[in-house]
Amino acid sequence: MKTMRILTTAAFVTALAVTAASAQQTQRLRGTIEKVEGNTLLIKSAPSGAPVTLTLADNAVVVGVLKATVADIKEGSYIGSGAMPQPDGTQKAVEVHIFAESQRGTGDGHRGNWDGTAYGAGIGTMTNGAAAQAVSSVDGQVITVKYKDGEKKIIVGPNVPIVRYEVGDKSELKPGAAVSIAAATKKPDGTFTAARINVGRNGVVPM
Repeated sequence: MKTMRILTTAAFVTALAVTAASAQQTQRLRGTIEKVEGNTLLIKSAPSGAPVTLTLADNAVVVGVLKATVADIKEGSYIGSGAMPQPDGTQKAVEVHIFAESQRGTGDGHRGNWDGTAYGAGIGTMTNGAAAQAVSSVDGQVITVKYKDGEKKIIVGPNVPIVRYEVGDKSELKPGAAVSIAAATKKPDGTFTAARINVGRNGVVPM
């Protein structure tokens, strides 16, 4: 019995270690492209400036990121918002993304542990869903975002950054372009791979 307990404990610890290692392999990257060689990009990462080598999948999705306003959020638009929860149950937006129609359903739902440090915020929430008609309030526009399991009211203040996504292509990936990768997989040699990359258009720096 004692041997079994030891083996069970060891297996449990090993499983935790493997899970932790897997979680560490995928991370968010952003920066500026310095060089392009086929599907491989040399990126000057932000904010550290450290060089990063990223190889894109052959069928990688390239998404253009454009500046938008709250007026671009129409009833039925599919949006995502990183936000900070408020005492009354509403969510105060830190950022808002308007997805392309082909991306409808992406990340549908409401979840915690959104990392808002890139915006000078803390750990908040992410809500993805369809927007209902906006209602004005003293704090800004209040947008009800409906997802498969419920809905949340998102307060979008006048200074909240809003961007719109458009599906693009690899021709946009060139030196000087600002890019972000939400889920880059780190390989044993220290380089990264990804199946999707966001690229800023008209001076937009994707976060």
